Amino acid sequence: MSKILTALTIAGTDPTGGAGIQADLKAFQEREVFGMSVLTSAVAQNTCGVQAVEHMKLSFIEQQLDSVFNDITPNAIKTGMIATNEMMELISKYLKKHTAIPYVMDPVMVATSGDALMEEESRKVIRELLVPLASVVTPNLPEAEILFEQKIASVADMELAARYIVNQLGAKAAVIKGGHLKADALDVLYDGASIHHLSAERYKTKHTHGTGCTFAAVVTAELAKGVTVLEAVKLAKSFITDAIHYSLNLGNGNGPTNHWGYRLQGLPNQGGQTQ
Repeated sequence: MSKILTALTIAGTDPTGGAGIQADLKAFQEREVFGMSVLTSAVAQNTCGVQAVEHMKLSFIEQQLDSVFNDITPNAIKTGMIATNEMMELISKYLKKHTAIPYVMDPVMVATSGDALMEEESRKVIRELLVPLASVVTPNLPEAEILFEQKIASVADMELAARYIVNQLGAKAAVIKGGHLKADALDVLYDGASIHHLSAERYKTKHTHGTGCTFAAVVTAELAKGVTVLEAVKLAKSFITDAIHYSLNLGNGNGPTNHWGYRLQGLPNQGGQTQ
């Protein structure tokens, strides 16, 4: 029997299942990696927005982390919603103890609905504490603008932001997701050596809830397998493109993507939803 690979997500929840820990675990499963989770915040949210947030006690987050690392050391780690400075400080201590484990940082700051998910002061602290520890950082354009501290309006700006996150903030790699730009869905990856453009067809749909979580979770699962960052990001790009293409048309707002969409490519009678 081959070795069982594992991935850990440290993030908040989405009770409707499209984002957060629920989305991460689905993505891990689809990529045949055993998923584990540590809850940072319980979020009452759905496809229409965020209704309430309850942060876990710091001592309870630490107990969860100890439960995982004292029993099943993950092959890769992903962080999503980390809302407070104290949470970041605690989690960074564990990451520093396990620097050999690939770490994917999805800087979850704003929900698809536009609701803020991170305190203003924490947006600054994340740049100093977590970004330098990351194997790859995966911001969308609004998040990249916060990290870059400049407006991003073009592909050239995306390249500058990716280089800045690596060369100035200390991450090993950064992929700036261009979903908020017009034209094709272009992402820019800087792996510390070269700039890579990853383009895919843009589908006309409002059902993109949880795309960032899912994309980063797939990158995490692939890094757990020992592939390069470029290979992991390429696979994640294909995975999320199919997840959007075959979206499920659920909910009254920005619906979730389809976590099994990647398995549907090439199959007959599987037209995607484009509402």
